[in-house]
Amino acid sequence: MFFGPKVDLTPAEFRESLDKEGGMVLDCRTAQECATGMYPNAVHADWMNGELHSKSQAWDKESPVYCYCRSGARSGAAAEFLKQAGFKKVYNVGGYGQLSRT
Repeated sequence: MFFGPKVDLTPAEFRESLDKEGGMVLDCRTAQECATGMYPNAVHADWMNGELHSKSQAWDKESPVYCYCRSGARSGAAAEFLKQAGFKKVYNVGGYGQLSRT
């Protein structure tokens, strides 16, 4: 049975953590997907074309990173990549649709 991608924080928990700790919101979708809207002040790094690999080298590994995509699958993969790269606080917060509705 398919339950969907694993998210680390619900939309409410994400907002609470972002308000409390700050950090970067990372949009892992394609440029075409981002054209339909993005979370306020999010940084775009397309997981599918490898942008995340190069862009992440300049980011603070101590600051929280909240990853989202369309459904939570790519952001989950991106979050795992960032953890393996040494980022300390990385969260998959799921799909843009859920974040934009609350």
